[in-house]
Parts: sequence; C-alpha cells; structure tokens
Amino acid sequence: MSSFDVVIIGSGPGGYVSAIRCAQLGFKTAIVEKYNSLGGTCLNVGCIPSKALLSSSHHYAEIAHFADHGIEVSGDVKINLEKMIARKQAVVDQTVGGINYLMDKNKITVFNGLGSFVDATHIAVAKADGTSETIEAKYTVIATGSKPSSLPFIKIDKERIITSTEALALKEVPKHLVIIGGGVIGIELGQVYLRLGAQVSVVEFMDRIIPGMDGALSKELTKVLKKQGMKFYVSHKVKSVERNGDAVVVQAENAKGETITLEGDYSLVSVGRRPYTDGLNADKAGVKISERGQVEVNDHLQTSTPNIYAIGDVVRGAMLAHKAEEEGVMVAEILAGQKPHIDYNLIPGVVYTWPEVAAVGQTEEQLKAAGVAYKSGSFPFKALGRARASADLDGFVKILADEKTDEVLGVHMIGARTADLIAEAVTAMEFKASAEDISRMSHAHPTFAEAVKEAALAATENRALHV
Repeated sequence: MSSFDVVIIGSGPGGYVSAIRCAQLGFKTAIVEKYNSLGGTCLNVGCIPSKALLSSSHHYAEIAHFADHGIEVSGDVKINLEKMIARKQAVVDQTVGGINYLMDKNKITVFNGLGSFVDATHIAVAKADGTSETIEAKYTVIATGSKPSSLPFIKIDKERIITSTEALALKEVPKHLVIIGGGVIGIELGQVYLRLGAQVSVVEFMDRIIPGMDGALSKELTKVLKKQGMKFYVSHKVKSVERNGDAVVVQAENAKGETITLEGDYSLVSVGRRPYTDGLNADKAGVKISERGQVEVNDHLQTSTPNIYAIGDVVRGAMLAHKAEEEGVMVAEILAGQKPHIDYNLIPGVVYTWPEVAAVGQTEEQLKAAGVAYKSGSFPFKALGRARASADLDGFVKILADEKTDEVLGVHMIGARTADLIAEAVTAMEFKASAEDISRMSHAHPTFAEAVKEAALAATENRALHV
C-alpha cells in the first residue's frame, strides 16, 4: 500500500494548488482525480473555456465597430462555431497540460479514479477499468468542488435543456436561448451567444441580475446588455420547463402572479452550483456534511475529523476558483506549522462580460443594512481619455469609504479591464488604505486605472478632477 503525508481528493484550482504547496513544504503528496483530465470544473468546463468563448465572440462583435476606427472589411464575415469550439478546447488542453507538468515537476503522485474514504486514514481509488487501489494518508484534503444545480421540476436532457457544461460545446448558435438564472455564469454565456446572433432572454427570480453584487453594478450591466439586445425578466419565478421536439417552453410567474411563456430552441439552466460529495463516503471517515451538502469545517478548514481538511466549493463561502486556491495554500501551510490567514471580505468577484464587472469588500446595500456610516465616490469611464480612445465608454468605478476614518470598505467597478483593475483595490484594502491614500498615488495617463484614482478623489472630498 502506498502511503503519503497528504492526499488531496480533487484536482481543481483548490486541489492542485494545495498539492503544489504541500510538495513545496516537503510533504510526500498525492492527488486523486475522478476524471482523466486534471483541473476540475474551472479548467475543463468552467472558467477557462468560458473565457475562451467570451474572447472569440468579443472579436466577432468588435467587427461591427471596425468602420468607426477607419478599418473597412469587405466581403462576408462568417462564424465558424465548430472552429471556435475547437479553439476553446485547445486552450483547455494546453492549460490542463500545464497542470500535468506541474504535478511532475513537484513530484506529486496522481491517481485517476473516484476517491472514497475507507476510514479516516485510508482512501480507496476506484479506477475506470474496474480495479481499485487503497492508499494511506496521514492528512487528507477534500477538494471535490461543485456541480451545476437545477430545479426539482426541470429535467435536464443535455441536448435542449442544458447546463453550462453543454453550453460550452454547442454545435449550433441557438435561435433563441432562454436562460434560467441571471447570475455570473448565465450572463457570461448569454453574452457569448448574443454576440454570435442568438436572441437571449434571461429569467431571474430576484429583482435584478448579478444579485450578489452592488446594486449600481447590476443596474449598469442591465442597461448595457439591454442596449446589446439581451432581454430580462426579473422578479420572475420559473414554474415549468418543457421540451417539445426542438423547442423548449419556459413558463414563469411575475410578481403580480401573471404567467409569461417563452419559447426557445435551447434553455440554459443556470441557477447556481451545489457542493459535490457524491461517492466520497465521508461518513466512513467521520466527516460531517451539513444540510446544504457542504463539508463542515472550522476556521482552519479542519473537518470534524482532525486529520481531514476541506477547501473550495465544497465548503462554505463563495464558489470562486481563487478562493479555493487561497484555501488550498492555507491548509498546506497550517499542516507545516505556519499561521496563514485569509480575509474573506477581500476575495474579489468578477463577471467577465464586456464591460467587465468586478468588486471587492462591502456593497452599499450591506453597509446600509449594518448601519455603517459611509461616503461614496464614483467616476464614469466616459470621462477618461483612455476610454474615449478605445471607445470603451460604458461603466464607472465606485469607492465606498468609512465616513470617519476614510478607510476603504468596498470598491465596485464596471467597465473595460476591471477584472484586472480590481487587484489594485484588493491590494489597497489589504493594507487598510484610505480613499485619500489611493487618491494620492500616481496613476499612469492615459489608463483605465485613472478611474480608480478619480473615484478615490470623489470619495475623499468630492475632489474628482475630470468630471
């Protein structure tokens, strides 16, 4: 029987990063992955492939504006969806290949098969060929991630009624894509197919899309996407989803109790994700699972069994790849006797539409609910020279700061490159910066980042210079 200091079950961003950090710290490390491809949901059917399609579709959408830049394109411009999907897969394959290289480089043993607990220190690996192998682990890290959720009355057939996994590999552009759920995944994939020519309708139970983010971001993104042609039905509760041949009929009830009917050729069910512990046999190791299906952990990510830890989507908190990575590193360093710390308030969230949406810290709604006295400063992208030069005029940066101390409490932005710009806000908030601190930092001109400085000036003493 093979024995290891640490065994990680699951090779997503949390799992493989944890394995690398464990190996760096001198632990004999193994990783168990159910599928033949490392990288989990994020690399295979999530973050990476969706961004590849967003990028390809963005290039196509930009062609409509080439003439504004003095670029004339003659002849027909056509979409080759098959080639676009193939490029997406090539990006995935290259990225997964990089993880394989990192496993070899760090001398991490990889077991392909379904990992399940025999007891607290032994893990059975059921392989695809029907054989099984048991390995021994001094410590185990559960990093089994999540799967798409659905609604009880919806039968997902993976052909016309689909999840995000199938939406990443369609063989045709939908004529009318009805998306159930206005969260990050639904909105991103909706914009992909909207750009490629589909009619896209979004049905959302809450009163706005991306409901977990600041209301101002939701309002602006809704405005921009409506301008692009996306249709929204917020405050609508889906009652039924039925397939009739190549048609999918979605019925939903609005706040007044009235029923609307939407008919499309595809329906994307994007109502969130659920923790994935199927087949783990956590009970055999004494690991407690909550009513919500999450592995219960303490502040050190330790489960009810002291030598077993859990990270990422399978535990409480935001289901974000970078959150899982931080937790994977944290567990490795705890096992090495170090004292790492994660400030969950400073885990940024991003929506990779165009314009991009990004945020960190508290929303205005949260501050109001908590009774925190705050001040707010905003700056529109359309006032930036860099934004005008590239014709990326939509969006703004909003900074929320404590009314008395001026400490930055939240930063919310929508616009070009905000997925990258948010790192400045995270850095500032990690070091307890005030709005004035940011406003006194030199920002290169002309850049999109100047919007952060200007928003900080606006929050300081309403001192924005260019608006």
